[in-house]
Amino acid sequence: MRADAQRNAEKLRTAAAELFQERGLDVPLKEIARRAGVSHGTLYNLFGTREALIDEVVTDLASSRLDQVAEQALAREDAWDGFAFYVETVCALQSSDPAVADVVSGRYPRAERLMAVCDQALGATTRIVERARQAGALRPDFTAEDLLLVFGTHALLARATAETAPDAWRRHIAFLLDGVRTEAARGPLPVAPPTPTQAFGALGGLAGAP
Repeated sequence: MRADAQRNAEKLRTAAAELFQERGLDVPLKEIARRAGVSHGTLYNLFGTREALIDEVVTDLASSRLDQVAEQALAREDAWDGFAFYVETVCALQSSDPAVADVVSGRYPRAERLMAVCDQALGATTRIVERARQAGALRPDFTAEDLLLVFGTHALLARATAETAPDAWRRHIAFLLDGVRTEAARGPLPVAPPTPTQAFGALGGLAGAP
């Protein structure tokens, strides 16, 4: 790659990272090019697709943040504390960083590296949920797929209340955490938990995946 092309690519990476974090992964590509000070055509020539740009600038950052949260949750001595910390912290990330919200929701399934992060996050979520269930703190019929749907709906709530009631989600999550404790269970649930395929399909629908 020529030196001028390298400079333009770096400008685009910086602009994309800023705008994705400010507004989410669906920010218009023309705005990214404008902030970078290059033409729309230059962006397409260097990256080709939105998904390629997302994989280039968002995936590693999102992976690092989500991995760190999972590690901290699993390091908590009390399994319920670890579970609650994980739920609250992921939701806080979704509320403060629209890009992370879109990553957790699997908004761009054709971004291959991004979807690998989603699969990795599901693995961590499964370990955290299973640990809390085995400790007897989390109701035994609550699954990792149930938690994925919580995150998917939370992303919508966080966006809808960002300007009018930015902390409203904390009340919602507090109700949720009380409701999934073992002592809150009041008999069998009416339907089986979603499968991973169903959960990811629902996430895509909630996020408006292209």
